[in-house]
Amino acid sequence: MADTFKFELVSPEQLLLSADAVEVTVPGTEGEFGVLADHAAVMSTLRPGIINAKLADGSETSFFVRGGFADVSANGLTLLAEHAVPSAEFDENAMKLQLDEAQAALKAADNDHKRDKAQNLINQLTEFSATMSA
Repeated sequence: MADTFKFELVSPEQLLLSADAVEVTVPGTEGEFGVLADHAAVMSTLRPGIINAKLADGSETSFFVRGGFADVSANGLTLLAEHAVPSAEFDENAMKLQLDEAQAALKAADNDHKRDKAQNLINQLTEFSATMSA
């Protein structure tokens, strides 16, 4: 059996997954990266994208995440997502809703920081949507 590590995916609402994993693919803002057992310690921000996890029990699962942080340590991988849903629940309508919310946040932004954050999210979601359509 392959080496495993502890993997937790947490959203503001709940703990979505806590399991032993063999491999997890993470959409980091600097690019997608894979995590295996004994991975070097790393912290990364997340961009909108799909988390793919191969679990120790042989099953596979995936989630759409929108922003957050990844923390790889000796204890395993913890993903703190701003928003996360199982991939099976994420479709074109969900993407449109995410974009609409980001555009509303841009219109409501009352300072440069909020405007930049909303515009970055719009750009990331648009890029992610294009890769899903391709």
